[in-house]
Order: sequence, then structure tokens, then C-alpha cells
Amino acid sequence: MKAIQVLGLIIAAAGLFWLAPSGQAKDAPAQTDTEQRKFYSVEKGDYFQSAPVVKPDAEWQQQLTPAQYKILREQGTEYAYSGEYWDHHEHGVYRCAACGLDLYHSDTKYDSGTGWPSFYQPVAAENIATRSDRSYFMVRNELICARCQSHLGHVFGDGPPPTGKRHCINSVSLTFVKLPE
Repeated sequence: MKAIQVLGLIIAAAGLFWLAPSGQAKDAPAQTDTEQRKFYSVEKGDYFQSAPVVKPDAEWQQQLTPAQYKILREQGTEYAYSGEYWDHHEHGVYRCAACGLDLYHSDTKYDSGTGWPSFYQPVAAENIATRSDRSYFMVRNELICARCQSHLGHVFGDGPPPTGKRHCINSVSLTFVKLPE
């Protein structure tokens, strides 16, 4: 029995680092439709219509860096305090590194003390989706880009007002575009 408990702890600990699970969550919906959906653009200050971004795995591998592919397409996790944006303070918008969709505004970013970029809300509810993540003997809510289904991070209920949410995001899942102040 002790060997099983130790193995469980080792596997759970590995989930906190780079060796996160490969493949999509078993209950993740497949995205194959081309129906136009509504998304929000910070730059335009309005909603726009777009079809989901669906690409073959080989195309994602060509487009993304190995680190981006591991996290965005295989639900990996970067080391805490290692990402480009965990201590980033410029004014602008954080976009999905895979499809360019606006995800978070710098005005909603805060220091959660976790070592990952943290936000208390997305630019619009339509731009983010969640799915159940049951890896490493835990049940969490995985955050994904609503347009391309790329893994971003997880959402937790220990964030600041006004939402009480902490969107804990991998830096490699994001690109940043500076906006005029």
C-alpha cells in the first residue's frame, strides 16, 4: 500500500512541472465544425464572427515551437517563475499563441504568487472555454482558447474581487501586444 501512495505522490508532483499529460482530456469535445462563432476583439472594441481554427496535428507542429506545442496541444505545463509573462507589467492584450485570439487584458492581470501569469477575468467570456481535467488524481477546470481549443492553464476559485477567479495561464500559451495607454 505504501508503494502505491508514494507512486501517486511522484505522479502528482510531476504534474506541477513540464511533464504534464499528453493528449486531450478524455471528455474534451472534438472540434470539427465550421459554424461561425462570436468572439471579442480588444483592438476593435467589439465582437466579430469567426469559424473555429481546426488544423491537423502536423500543421500545429510546424506552426508552434516545441514548447508551445507541448503546452498548447498536449496540455503541458511550464515551470513556475520560468515564463516570459509571469512578472510582465506592460499595458496591452495577451493573445492565444496558437490562433491570435484576444484572451486577457493587462488591466485584469495580478500577482497571484504562483509564478504563472494570473488574471481574474478574460476579455470576454466567449473567448475562453473550460473542460474537465482529471489528470494526476485531481479534478480541475482546464482553460482553453474557445477558437482553437488550445490549452492555456486552469481556473481556480481563489482569485481577487470582483470575480474571485484565478486564471492561471502558461506564458508560452500567450503572445503580448502592447496597446496605447
